[in-house]
Amino acid sequence: MRPRPQMKTFDSDGVTIAYLDEAPASPDAEPVLLIHGFASNSTVNWVDSGWVADLVAAGYRVIALDNRGHGRSDKLYGIEDYGAPLMAEDARRLLDHLEIPRAHVIGYSMGARIAAFLALAHPDRVQSLVFGGLGINMVRGMAGTGPIAHALEAASVEDVKNQAARTFRVFAEQTKSDLRALAACIRSARAPITAEAVATLKPPVLVAVGEHDVVGGPAPDLAALIPGAEAYVIEGREHMKAVGDRTFKAATLAFLARHRL
Repeated sequence: MRPRPQMKTFDSDGVTIAYLDEAPASPDAEPVLLIHGFASNSTVNWVDSGWVADLVAAGYRVIALDNRGHGRSDKLYGIEDYGAPLMAEDARRLLDHLEIPRAHVIGYSMGARIAAFLALAHPDRVQSLVFGGLGINMVRGMAGTGPIAHALEAASVEDVKNQAARTFRVFAEQTKSDLRALAACIRSARAPITAEAVATLKPPVLVAVGEHDVVGGPAPDLAALIPGAEAYVIEGREHMKAVGDRTFKAATLAFLARHRL
């Protein structure tokens, strides 16, 4: 059995960001940057689900960061400390730190949103894009962040009556997250991504969302806005259960193989 990846850290404009960097023996392995979702971390989203091992086995160098406020990265408590454009710069600085000029980028849920901002701000750094767990709601925006923040700030999960918000609180506790930092993150100004903006994305794009994912919204609807984008519907899956789906991985590996550096 392959040993669990060791986390390292680097300074991203004053914020300590934790990351892993796993590679096969080949010095020419193409880099894949993984960006996890809200209330998760690189271990839960990418290691425990088998993504890191499967990508390394397929010959890729895999880099995954803990987003600020998550995992082993710094916990910040001001809403001005978050937002997808700012978090995209953490990802860009990680590529700079590792001296990686260009990488494939896979994001899940909030991570897909961050990946979109990374590609819009730095198209020369992104070879291909996979938006997992986020379809048309990328451009519609996320409603109901207030109840999620309140759920994270509640004294106990038993005090949370909103079932959708309760799901996030339960997941945050499962991942041993800093609830106050997550509340600040979810309350942060949500910079809009318009249909016109996603239509300007330069890298090849795959949108992969669960068939029953009401959080992300349908994959084909977002893909239709992006010239040349592909859509993959993860059959029978909802938002929380699609991450490690083997068909999602297979579709992603095939997509990466078609768009090599």
